[in-house]
Amino acid sequence: MRVEAAGDASADVVWERYTSPSQWPGWAPQISRVDADDDPIVAGTRGTVHGPLFTFAPFRIRYVDDRARTWSWWVGFGPAGVGMDHGVDETGSGSVAWVRIHAHRWLAAPYAPIARLALKRLVRS
Repeated sequence: MRVEAAGDASADVVWERYTSPSQWPGWAPQISRVDADDDPIVAGTRGTVHGPLFTFAPFRIRYVDDRARTWSWWVGFGPAGVGMDHGVDETGSGSVAWVRIHAHRWLAAPYAPIARLALKRLVRS
């Protein structure tokens, strides 16, 4: 499942926000804190993303392509985790940020509105 949002922030600004775990809580309301080995992320970065009510999940960054403005991670506990690909596309008036969630629809569908809200915040100036 792919979720995206367009906004007026430049692709460079959005890319910086998207790849800096220290900035994730500022635009992703489902994230309260991130502990990460690297900021910005690189392939192999490991960490823990913290959510509401003491929830947390470990993550590992699978790849980062700065030129294509794409990155991928595995978040969750072992085989119960979810792979997600992320990207930023430049538009004439700003940018589009997107996420492709590699999970069964019954798992991805409830997360889609949360992801859409986060992406809308990510692409705002």
